Amino acid sequence: QVQLVESGGGLAQRGGSLRLSCVSSGNIGSTYGVGWHRQAPGKRRELVASIRPNGVTIVENSVKGRFSISRGNDENTVFLQMDSLKPDDAAVYYCNVHNIYTGDDYWGQGTQVTVSS
Repeated sequence: QVQLVESGGGLAQRGGSLRLSCVSSGNIGSTYGVGWHRQAPGKRRELVASIRPNGVTIVENSVKGRFSISRGNDENTVFLQMDSLKPDDAAVYYCNVHNIYTGDDYWGQGTQVTVSS
């Protein structure tokens, strides 16, 4: 069982930055892919960025050039750096880890991001 805790959300101004952290109760380095998803009110949850066990990152077009995903040195943490924030980026952001061998999936409780216009 993997437990995830997201943090770093809050209120940012348009054009501002936030850095989200996802801290795992266990090692999520070599066997887990990690994704950051977001869900705005009335909308479906969508993937914004992911990082594979081999370090390959994928950033969705909607945030490409503004968001980046990275792993911490401790193998337990994944970050989502969000720059040039827009009001449309406001949502609850969730961290998800997926075990590439067992297929197990785990989600955090989410962290709220609000962007003022």
